[in-house]
Amino acid sequence: MLKTPALSRRHVLLGAAALPLAAAATRPALAGAEMMGIGATRFNRMKLGNFEVTTLLAGTRTVESPQAIFGMNATPAEFAAASNAANIPTDAAQFFFTPTVVNTGAELVLFDTGLAPDAMTAALAAAGYSPEQIDVVVITHMHGDHVGGVAGDAGMTFPNARHVTGSTEFDAWAATDKNKAFEAKIRPNADRFDMIAPGDAVVSGVTAMNAFGHTPGHMAYMIESEGKQLVIAADFANHYVWSLSYPDWEVKFDMDKTAAAATRKKMLDMMATERLPFIGYHMPWPAVGYVETRDSAFHYVPASYQLML
Repeated sequence: MLKTPALSRRHVLLGAAALPLAAAATRPALAGAEMMGIGATRFNRMKLGNFEVTTLLAGTRTVESPQAIFGMNATPAEFAAASNAANIPTDAAQFFFTPTVVNTGAELVLFDTGLAPDAMTAALAAAGYSPEQIDVVVITHMHGDHVGGVAGDAGMTFPNARHVTGSTEFDAWAATDKNKAFEAKIRPNADRFDMIAPGDAVVSGVTAMNAFGHTPGHMAYMIESEGKQLVIAADFANHYVWSLSYPDWEVKFDMDKTAAAATRKKMLDMMATERLPFIGYHMPWPAVGYVETRDSAFHYVPASYQLML
C-alpha cells in the first residue's frame, strides 16, 4: 500500500500561494487606467489665531533656462552646485502663482489676483468662495501675474471689494506707460483704489510692510491674530533656492537689484529670528514655509502641520 508523502506547513503555504500566480498568468490583462497628468490641490486652508488663511493655486507652469532669470551674477558652476545641493535641475523650473485669502471673521481679504479673471475665479471657487464675497483686494505690486485678475472683459472681477495698493507703487507706474498690465488693469480702474503706505493697516490685523526693490513700491503684509503672526511676503524672493538661499544673486524681474537684495536679507533675517511662517507668491505649492539659518546661510523649510493646530 502506497503512503501519501507528508506535507510540511511550508509546502502547503507555498502551494497555496502559487495558485493565484498561475491563474494570473493565464488570465487576460485588464485595460490600464489612462494617464491623468500632473495634479495638485487648488487651495490650502490654515488657521492663524482667530483668522483663516487660504492659499490659492491660480496657476503653475514650467520655465526653461532658469539661470536667465535667477543667479544672473552667479557663474554656471555656482548655479549648478546650488541646484545639485537642493536636488533640482538646472535646465527647468516650476513656477507657481499663489494669491491668498485671509478671513478675519469680519472681512474677506484677497492678496493679489493671479494672471487672469477666469483662473482666479476658479481657484476661489475650489476654496468655497465667490468673487462677490471678497471685501478687500490688496495688490502687493503691479506685475502682470499679480494684477491680471483685477478686471477683464466683464469689468471688475471683485465688484463689491475695496481695492488697496501702495501709493509709491501706484505713482511709479502711473508716471510711465511701460507696464502693460498696469495700463490694462489698473489705470482704467484707478478710482477704485485706496492708497496706503508702509505701516498702514488695511483692516484690523493686517499691516503693510516696506519691501521695496522688486518693484518701486513692492510691499509685504504682516498678518496677526491672537498673538500669532504670518507674513504675506509676495515677491521678496522669487525662488526658494536661487533667490531665498542666495539673496545676493540677481533676479531678472527685480527692478532695483541692489535694493531687492537688501530687502531679501532684511526680511529673511527677521523671519528666521522671529521664527515666523510666511507665504511666498512663487514658493513651491502650497507656498507656506519658514526660514532657517544654517551655516550662516538662509534655507527654506516647508510648513508641515504647524498652522493646522
